[in-house]
Amino acid sequence: MSDTADVVIVGGGLEGAATAWALSQRGVTDVFVAERNTVGSGMTGKSSGIVRCHYGVSSLAAMATSSLDVFEKPEQFLGEHATDIGFRQTGYVVGVGEPNVQALRSSLAAQRAVGVQTEEIDAAEVAAMWPSANLEPFAAFGWEARGGYGDAYQTAQAFAVSARAAGVRIRQGANVTELLLDGDRVTGIRLADGTQVSAGTVVVAAGAWTRPFLAQVGVEVPIRVVREQIVTISPGLDLGPVPVFSDLVSLQYVRPELGGEILFGNSDLAHCEDADPDDYLNRATDSFVEMTVQKVGDRFPGLVDASISGSYAGCYDVTPDWNPVISAGGLGGLIVAAGFSGHGFKIAPAVGRLVADLVTEGASSDPRIPETDFALSRFADGTLLRSPYPYVGAGEMR
Repeated sequence: MSDTADVVIVGGGLEGAATAWALSQRGVTDVFVAERNTVGSGMTGKSSGIVRCHYGVSSLAAMATSSLDVFEKPEQFLGEHATDIGFRQTGYVVGVGEPNVQALRSSLAAQRAVGVQTEEIDAAEVAAMWPSANLEPFAAFGWEARGGYGDAYQTAQAFAVSARAAGVRIRQGANVTELLLDGDRVTGIRLADGTQVSAGTVVVAAGAWTRPFLAQVGVEVPIRVVREQIVTISPGLDLGPVPVFSDLVSLQYVRPELGGEILFGNSDLAHCEDADPDDYLNRATDSFVEMTVQKVGDRFPGLVDASISGSYAGCYDVTPDWNPVISAGGLGGLIVAAGFSGHGFKIAPAVGRLVADLVTEGASSDPRIPETDFALSRFADGTLLRSPYPYVGAGEMR
């Protein structure tokens, strides 16, 4: 069996679906998306869904702020059926201790330079939003009124629906076993059932599965798969409309959940647990739960009746500099969009647009987002993408 397309996308997760949508918006609709299970069935559904633009890397901040319009007005960008993709604009606050005050202020200024609506606020303003919190250890706060949280699975489905409506083909249950080559050029894919799909361009957006898949054709993408744990907490009281809170003193983040619960994540990424994305523990360990109790109890002493209500785990596809690869892949016709290192949800619309730029023009159309920042070659060249304003203790995710 054989088929053809202008573009094949390997992976029907959030980034693959966003790429299909962005291509369709450019009029490139002869697109074939191959997803081994169902749309969004991999790590997309495990995202904690934080929406923020707080990045010291200016191109990432620009990607995040350019994506906000899609989250805020999904029906305008994704079609009339995408009226609710799970985005809740609660606002986002980040707090730092004294050693990181200058880094915060420099980062906020750089973010504003690329269009992020962000400002410094004082402890009294944060206390009014989070009255249960102990804010004494903090020396400065950043605030994004447009921040919040969303639902990565719902968003991926909306991208897919919009792309399908434009004529994109999305084949679920289609496991890609290999890339087809003609010399040093990729010419398509082969599926497990023997089907071959020929294409001028193949985009690999396979997340945590990218490295072994591309290793088959000699393309090295330095991705480490690490397990990330999430705990949900019943606060024991009505918190009201609290914002997302990123605590860079005790290295944690919390956000509200629909129904009044709190979602907790750990921001201390200095020591990560390697994982097999097809075989890992899908819940928090006892030691992680104990850490959660300690960190949340210390930061939010007002939650005297809080209790653990559940947990789950997912995997990050992490690069050496904790920033994604959105790049030509070293073989003709190959583009890689992977290694998102926990940033993928909040920048997904911009990721799709950048990949569409690479497919149609070979370069970014947004001067704030140079494609060279995300080049695969940076790892071999030693020109890693890092923030000019690193935070002590929390450099990986900023």
